Amino acid sequence: MTQEAPSAQGIADYLSQNPQFFEDHADVFAKLSVPHPHQARAISLGERQILTLRTRVKEHEQRLMQLLQNAGGNERINQSLMQWCARMLAEPDALQIPAHIIRSLSDQFDLDAIALRVWDLPALEDSEFAQDVTPDIRREAAGLDQPYCGPVKGQAAADWLANNPASLAILPLRALHGADPIGLLVLGSADPQRFTADMGTAFLATIASLAGAALGRLKAPAPEAA
Repeated sequence: MTQEAPSAQGIADYLSQNPQFFEDHADVFAKLSVPHPHQARAISLGERQILTLRTRVKEHEQRLMQLLQNAGGNERINQSLMQWCARMLAEPDALQIPAHIIRSLSDQFDLDAIALRVWDLPALEDSEFAQDVTPDIRREAAGLDQPYCGPVKGQAAADWLANNPASLAILPLRALHGADPIGLLVLGSADPQRFTADMGTAFLATIASLAGAALGRLKAPAPEAA
């Protein structure tokens, strides 16, 4: 009766359960050879392990470089955001804040198109920023708990942009967290990948919070001319 040859899995299980095997049979380990992963020749098991370790080291180096690049990008974004916020805080004339929001965002973040509309701000009720605000738009803003990112899907607010964007972000603006919206900030891009449905919105939410808080200074009526 012939004995059945052990399976590859059986051998692997045996070696896993008996790690001292190669210590007891060092000559077997030294004589083993395996195919080179990239060349048509055989190499020793030790060499193959070294190659595997080198590959893993390169993979870890690439991941580290990617993390460093991401960190550098985040730092630049944070610096731009801080500069934008500082300029709003330094603006002595609150009536200039809406135009400042649009101008600074365009300059700092290289956006193709920006639109801002507000309501319930007496100081701006006769300005261009209070035009084209319909009840539907106000309901749309009230239904946004976080910024919308993605393609144009018939949103009325997208009509505020001069050009039809390939992707857009719609940010609800609130003077205080949890308060009713006082406006919408619409960011448009010709790049369909600039604003996507699966992207994180924490950065955009920060922009919305800062812009909404700055606009809150305009809740009081504009002072009458002397």
